[in-house]
Amino acid sequence: MTTVERLVEAHADSVGESPLWHAGEAAWYWVDIEGCALRRWRSGLFQSWTLGERIACLALHAHGGLVAGLESRIVHLALRDDGGLTIDTLAELAHPKPGMRFNDGRCDRAGRFFAGTMLRDMAAAQPVGALYRFDARGPSQPLIDGLIVPNGLAFSADGRTMYLSDSHPRRRLIWAFDVDAQGMPQQRRLFVDMNHHPGRPDGAAIDADGCYWICANDAGLVHRFTPDGRLDRSIAVPTAKPSMCSFGGAHWDELLITSIRPAGDTSEAAGATYIARPGVQGLPETPWTPHPG
Repeated sequence: MTTVERLVEAHADSVGESPLWHAGEAAWYWVDIEGCALRRWRSGLFQSWTLGERIACLALHAHGGLVAGLESRIVHLALRDDGGLTIDTLAELAHPKPGMRFNDGRCDRAGRFFAGTMLRDMAAAQPVGALYRFDARGPSQPLIDGLIVPNGLAFSADGRTMYLSDSHPRRRLIWAFDVDAQGMPQQRRLFVDMNHHPGRPDGAAIDADGCYWICANDAGLVHRFTPDGRLDRSIAVPTAKPSMCSFGGAHWDELLITSIRPAGDTSEAAGATYIARPGVQGLPETPWTPHPG
């Protein structure tokens, strides 16, 4: 049985997301979307920086610092010597509707940054979200559109398969795609129908065996699916709404799990960040490299 422990005592996020291991700093990063905050846990020290807008997803930057998806722009975040945070815009995106923001995002194995967008009002259930790829020239055209809440973005070890979910209650699907040399997802196919499993498919990670770990939001679980889409195991989390998981640690054997605190939920477990050691290793994330396109 895998033990799941709280990482930071007496701390909770509104919408914890995008855990990321920074090996160079031996530090965990993650975000609180609605708190407009970047978090860091390093050597037992918890730090936080507040931005002026919602921050949804993170990746490493090849030249240092982090890449982040905010409400309508992709930025470079860099920590200054005085402890402050420098924010430089890399690309801006014109959303098709007001009230939208970025959601899940990460780099593929070639260092290309992918991020999805969504309408913040999930109750509206509008399929206006899309998946984009970003390079030095800015955002691509939508690679995949018609999404309500894009999530579960992950890439196989060889970079040839991309996984993507839609976590909205009306969808609850995970797809797999072939990825060509230019980073274009093709041959969309159903990987897992989460309507047949507990929870909604939120954020995800890939382990060294090629298995896909997905947070089962509303079910208090993290599922592990084999490359052929078979449910291999599930880990119980002490809160109902785990949101995203990521591998890291010195030996890549730690699984960090963020969670959401719904409005009115005053339990100590909701919104906490958890760490588990499930007995498998993950894969290092590739930093974003400013490809010319």
